[in-house]
Parts: sequence; C-alpha cells; structure tokens
Amino acid sequence: MNQDLFQRNVAQLSSQSDAERLFVPCHSAPLPSVDAVKTIVNLVKRLVFPGFFDLRHSDDDIRSYHIGVYLEQLHQLLCEQIQLALLFDNTDCSATARRDAEQLTDRFIDTLPDIKRLLLTDVRAICEKDQSVRNTSEVVFCYPVIQAMVHYRMAHVLHGMQIPILPRIITEQAHANTGIDIHPGAQIGEYFAIDHGTGVVIGETCIIGHHVTLYQGVTLGATAGSGQRSPAADKKEVVPRHPILEDRVTIYSNSTILGRITIGHDTIVGGNVWVTHDLAPYSHILQGKAQDVSFTGGLGI
Repeated sequence: MNQDLFQRNVAQLSSQSDAERLFVPCHSAPLPSVDAVKTIVNLVKRLVFPGFFDLRHSDDDIRSYHIGVYLEQLHQLLCEQIQLALLFDNTDCSATARRDAEQLTDRFIDTLPDIKRLLLTDVRAICEKDQSVRNTSEVVFCYPVIQAMVHYRMAHVLHGMQIPILPRIITEQAHANTGIDIHPGAQIGEYFAIDHGTGVVIGETCIIGHHVTLYQGVTLGATAGSGQRSPAADKKEVVPRHPILEDRVTIYSNSTILGRITIGHDTIVGGNVWVTHDLAPYSHILQGKAQDVSFTGGLGI
C-alpha cells in the first residue's frame, strides 16, 4: 500500500470531529462487551432449560454440579458487565462500581427461579395455541418466541434494576436474530405467546396481561409525537405512551395498536386492523370488508 495514502487515512480515521464526540462516552473506561453479553444469555438459557443447550445429565448430582458451574460463570461475567455499564452511563465512579455491581448481580441471580417459571408458562402457552406443535421440547429448541422471551425476561429484570445499556443490548440481540422487537421496559404477564413472530414490535411502556397472544407483524406502538421527552427532561423520566392489553387478548397478524389505550380483556383484534382508541372487554374487531369492483378498459389502474 502507498505509505502516504496509508498514513493520511490513518490520521483521518483516528481524529474525532465535534459530531463524532457526541457519540463517544466522555470517559476512558472499557465499554461493555457485546460478545460477553451473548455468553451471559447463553448461560441463562442453560440454567433455565437444563439439558437443552448443554450436555444432558440424567443424574441429579451431576446436573446440580453443572448448574453450579454455570451459575458461578454467570455471576462473574455479569458482574463485570454491570460494572462496565455503570461506568458507561456515568452513574457510578470506579471506586463504587464494583461494589454496586456485586450487589446488583446477586439480586439478578436471585430472580432466576422466577424467570424460569415465567418462561415455562410461555412454553405452555405456545403449546396450547399452536396446533402444529408436536412436543414442548420442539418449542424450546426451535421457536423464535422462546429465544426472544429468554432475552426479554432477563433484560426486563436488569432494566427494573436501572442498569444502563445492558438490557437494550440483550433485547436487540434477540431482535436481530428473530425479528421480534421487545423493549426491556415493557411489562408482560404469564403465558405469553407469539405465533411466527416476525415483525412484532412491543414498545417501552406497554403493559400486557396474562394469556395474551400476538401473531406476526403486530405493532404495539406510540402515536407520532406522543410522550416525546424534551431535551431538558430527566433522562430517566418515562411517559406512558404505549397500549395496555388486558388478560386473554388475541391480536392477529399485521394489526397496529397505537397510543396509551386499553384493549379490554377477552378481546379479539383481527388481522390488518388499525386501533387508536380503547376497546371494551369481549370486543371483536375486524377490518372492513373488501369491495369487489370490476374495472374495464384499464380504469382504476
């Protein structure tokens, strides 16, 4: 390579413009590791679904041993990443970040049994809703919604602890792999099912009850401009701007539910429906019937 060309481009790529500085943390601490976060999620999958994503161990003592090993690995990795996340967001100084990270990691580890319980309800919900399911193992191994929900359930706990950046990394990894975009701040109840899943979007302030089912392409979003933060607003202030779905709601494919509205329990929303107002319990909402209009001579094209 031409040395002048090489040195000129190294110099240009190494320098930072004023615009670039807006996107770079103002401290020199290492940033959280995306690869380490992937390992953390995989360890959680091994803990909540033992035998599925690691070697099967029929002996209880051997299984307990490996669970203990995974738990120690998870604690070490997660503690390191939480510490870096606290420094990344400038919510902690280096002197206290390690101590706070240890305490937050302990709190997360203590939630794993409940995360597992919730995920098992999600598996059962999919088995009940999808007639193509042959057995529960198939759901755990193959269904993208379970991958997305593992990421979401753990990210939601970390988000509730006000840990910076890590929850978004976790849910966006699932988004990239499955096409299911769930903000870690959303509140999702037990027995949650998404069929197919591609293109589903669930916003930050959504509240979803128990036994709710969504199909592909469903958006639970905010209306344009609703609840926008002003530049001077507290960065932790969250304005409720996404829908509330009560228990046993079903929303079919490609429907869009927008704004801080309430979809009453036991409601069914058909496919390709746009909803921006409250729906009473037991509502059945369908799109208008298509009109059969004949065109001649190219009219209507």
